[in-house]
Amino acid sequence: MAGDLTSEVLDILSQSDDPLFTATTFPSIPFSTVKSALDRLGSREMITYKTIDKEEAILTEEAQGITADGSHEAKVFEAVRRAVHGLKIGDLPGIVGKESAKVGQGKAFKEGWIKKEKDLLRANAQSIVDTTREQLQTIQRTRSHPDVKVVSDLRKRKLITMQKVISFEVNKGPKFAKEFIKEETDLTVEMLASGAWKNVHLKPYNFKSKGAVTPSGALHPLNKVRHEFRQIFFEMGFEEMPTNRYVETGFWNFDALFVPQQHPARDLQDTFYISDPLHAEKPRRDPNENKRSAAGPAPEPSDQQQLKQDYGAYWENVKEVHENGKYGSIGYRYPWKENESLRLVLRTHTTAISTYVLHKLAANPRPARYFSIDRVFRNETVDATHLAEFHQVEGVIADFGLTLGGLIGFMEVFFGKMGIHKLRFKPAYNPYTEPSMEIFGFHDGLDKWVEIGNSGMFRPEMLEPMGLPKDMRVYGWGLSLERPTMIKYGVKNIRELLGHKVDLNFVESNPAVRLEKD
Repeated sequence: MAGDLTSEVLDILSQSDDPLFTATTFPSIPFSTVKSALDRLGSREMITYKTIDKEEAILTEEAQGITADGSHEAKVFEAVRRAVHGLKIGDLPGIVGKESAKVGQGKAFKEGWIKKEKDLLRANAQSIVDTTREQLQTIQRTRSHPDVKVVSDLRKRKLITMQKVISFEVNKGPKFAKEFIKEETDLTVEMLASGAWKNVHLKPYNFKSKGAVTPSGALHPLNKVRHEFRQIFFEMGFEEMPTNRYVETGFWNFDALFVPQQHPARDLQDTFYISDPLHAEKPRRDPNENKRSAAGPAPEPSDQQQLKQDYGAYWENVKEVHENGKYGSIGYRYPWKENESLRLVLRTHTTAISTYVLHKLAANPRPARYFSIDRVFRNETVDATHLAEFHQVEGVIADFGLTLGGLIGFMEVFFGKMGIHKLRFKPAYNPYTEPSMEIFGFHDGLDKWVEIGNSGMFRPEMLEPMGLPKDMRVYGWGLSLERPTMIKYGVKNIRELLGHKVDLNFVESNPAVRLEKD
């Protein structure tokens, strides 16, 4: 079809120097066919064309009925006029139809065509002009109306809809010819052998044309920001902790962190518990550690050091520090339940991993820096800023002689690498850190202070049961991965960032992120 149309376009243009308008010349030919023919001719400079964007008025089904039979108000007037002695209001729908009676009666009253006397309708004019019908007939012929107010009124009455129509104005090009000469796209062996290549027209290369888009994978924005965080940690000398256990026992997730068994965080409304199996074994050395290529940041202790890593003693120490107190602490003084400690949960924070790694460090105490970035789960009500699962960024520093001032100074350096240089610290409470601080940063884009993390120094009740030296101190801090990602990419609803509502175009089109850049 496009091949036939190219010849027709050239034939029409050859008859005069006036431009050709496709909207009037080819009204019934599909847009894609017209565009294809014009592109073929335009690529050979036989024609030039420009696009014309126009809004046209299209009659609705109701309006088409009006152009054929008259408007609702005209039907009402005609029915009343024919009733010499007046027309009862209740009889009108049976004569003109329910829709026409409902819509046309009010319009006829407004125009002054009819009047009401008691329960009768009487004609108030000898004749009328059906303006609505005439307006719609004009639009039916021309797809428009010279009076903008008329168009607006008809749209309100839902008699017309506006439709965007694209057409073209076509003119002769610098290489215009009446005949369309076929251009060869390939130089074949046969052409070279016969000499036909001397007389054929070869299609020139279009070096400006865009190639086909190559489908490829794309990193999710969370992964882009996660990569940036990992680079910051590695730059500062941290080692990454293994975070491949989504399911933890209450011991590692709560008890080892000195979180009492009556704490609200352990309630069903805050935590996801596993129903089958309900419980796990007591803490023990992971039998798969030696099989992994990367068993974690802490090196395997020697046989002598392994004796220090007594999981049974660790279990008893944690129990004792909860029930009766130990290491200078009075504890919580409640009957600690073994079954509660062995319940399986979806981990509520990656601090459970930090605890496991710090216990391994106790076999060979030394300065160390660890970090983790992975998914955690909490039984939260889903809304624009909360999900039942999210990603936690956590850092841990173990060393001798650490102080709170050192933690504040380190936070300023760490968040400075993220581009956040204005920080405030607010005292807070955590069961496993003392002192504890909430961290606030001033966000220039939002022009306000926002909470960006939580931090503190791990309590002796958490560290000493592991076997770590009394004079070893451990910094811990964490923040979500989602909040900085939402800020950087301008996402207001977390469900558009993670979950089934994520737009794949959003994932594919967003650039890499640099946390220290705006």
